[in-house]
Amino acid sequence: MRLGWCTGMRVSPGLYKNVFNGWQTIMKKEGFGGLFTGVGATAIGYSLQGLGKYGFYEYFKYEYSNIMGESAQQYRTLLYLGASASAEFLADIMLCPMEAVKVKMQTSLPPYASSTREGVMKLLSQEGLGGFYKGLIPLWCRQVPYTMVKFASFEKTVELLYKTFMTKPKNEYNKVQQLGVSFAGGYIAGIFCAIVSHPADVLVSKLNNMPKTESGVKKASAVDVVKKLGMKGLWTGLGPRIVMIGSLTGLQWLFYDTFKLYVGLPTSGSNTDEPLK
Repeated sequence: MRLGWCTGMRVSPGLYKNVFNGWQTIMKKEGFGGLFTGVGATAIGYSLQGLGKYGFYEYFKYEYSNIMGESAQQYRTLLYLGASASAEFLADIMLCPMEAVKVKMQTSLPPYASSTREGVMKLLSQEGLGGFYKGLIPLWCRQVPYTMVKFASFEKTVELLYKTFMTKPKNEYNKVQQLGVSFAGGYIAGIFCAIVSHPADVLVSKLNNMPKTESGVKKASAVDVVKKLGMKGLWTGLGPRIVMIGSLTGLQWLFYDTFKLYVGLPTSGSNTDEPLK
């Protein structure tokens, strides 16, 4: 379903009065199909990012754990933060092109393009390869802290849930119970993520939606946009995003741990002090 109303509320606060007005406006001008504008770019971009994020996280966690040696368990929170930051840095390079196309498609009426392919070709012809990556630095500013909070808070939340509410050894709980903990930990982590990353998310949306400047005209920088928005403007749309990100993050961890169980790996987190693997 189109999330352009949420992005649009951040980029152009006057575009929609509220969530329901956003849906109504889109359907009136574009029909029911308008609610799905940008879904292709979103699916491709975040699939690539997800593969990179989770894959690189496990890789860096393993490598950094080996580097830290016996101190890895004691300083595991730092390990989670370092591994997740490194993973997100690379994953964002995979996400950025489709994020630029998605924002273009979702923050204009009528839409910037009717399909992902059309959006890619149009952006390429208008702005070149640089157009796909003009939001990369703000994207890092949004996503790296977001992912650091996401993984570290998830790991610590799951650890707390097992130690506080599910005090038996983890392996005594069935798979459904373990996956329930994964979802709960993910949802709670998503709330923290939404709050930490929201100002940068608004900034990325603004930068990606800015029209191409004419020759000789100075292009507005991220600092210029921040000054124009002000502190209040940077937090526009936080409520809907908390609901969205909390749900998505919970589902991500649920699917991720389901996959781990499928291939014979344990679910994430523990209530023990076993050495990190």
